[in-house]
Amino acid sequence: MLSDEHLPRELVRRPSDLSPGSIHFQALGLRGRRGRSIWEFARDGDFSVVSRDSDFEQLAITLGAAPKVIIVRSRAGETSTIEAVLRKHA
Repeated sequence: MLSDEHLPRELVRRPSDLSPGSIHFQALGLRGRRGRSIWEFARDGDFSVVSRDSDFEQLAITLGAAPKVIIVRSRAGETSTIEAVLRKHA
């Protein structure tokens, strides 16, 4: 799982049992990069992208189904809330 820069950094550690090797955009030096660049990085690295950014949803429609994109629609910033949603839909 590749977690968007707009999501809490802690999120990659919380559901690690669901997605070992999860990492945050910032840890990879991807902060501020455009969606297409991140999309290609995720595709090439076999990551799923977790984001609040609808650009990734549009890229999924335009470019196809790889990588898997999980859009967090909730604006609740609590890591535990986002983790619960990811676990529910794992």
